[in-house]
Amino acid sequence: MIEKFLNDQQDPKAVEKVYTRLVDLLTTGEEIIYIATQKKPLVNLFPDCIALTNKRVLFFTPANLGLSIKFIDFVWKDIVDVFSKEEIIGAVFTVKTTNGAEMGVDYLPKVQGRKLYQYAQERKEAEREARRLRDLEEKRAESGSFNFEPNPGLQAQPVTPEPQPEPVVVAPPVHHEEAPKDELTEKLKKLRTLFDNGLISQEEYNHKKLELLSDF
Repeated sequence: MIEKFLNDQQDPKAVEKVYTRLVDLLTTGEEIIYIATQKKPLVNLFPDCIALTNKRVLFFTPANLGLSIKFIDFVWKDIVDVFSKEEIIGAVFTVKTTNGAEMGVDYLPKVQGRKLYQYAQERKEAEREARRLRDLEEKRAESGSFNFEPNPGLQAQPVTPEPQPEPVVVAPPVHHEEAPKDELTEKLKKLRTLFDNGLISQEEYNHKKLELLSDF
């Protein structure tokens, strides 16, 4: 089953591990499009992986010396842009979401980086078209009244107004404390600052980000 994901220099063991986990995560109607695996220049024992489905982008990071694997996913409707940058050694693939979050993997074989970008653009295009159709349907539903030309031969009948229901008093919403969310946001900002200043690598940034998101 995994042979079709091994045509672009993917690591077979990494693909098998990710595929096994993916099968348990797939929702109804969700299909795997592509799996990419990191290829570090020296030691490549526990590569990060990216999987694209018709519904999501999933980033997988090995943990506990490869005995387990963590993941974070983003649905296509929440992804505003994708980037693929080719460097001297491999390529970097990154996604950016509607809330400003970014996630990426470096040291990808260039052919995989190109395929990821190609498939991601196709999915984004499909999502934009689906969103356009949804908006169109909503507008049709909102303007669902029809105008009829009056018939001179028909006499207008008096309309008896329906009794108006009693007003419903709605209690004000209860605002819950959002300290944990604010704390997570601050930690993610500090982590991003370290990455932007070159104090940590892309891999360290991904690992630490997964740890923070797992704790909340």
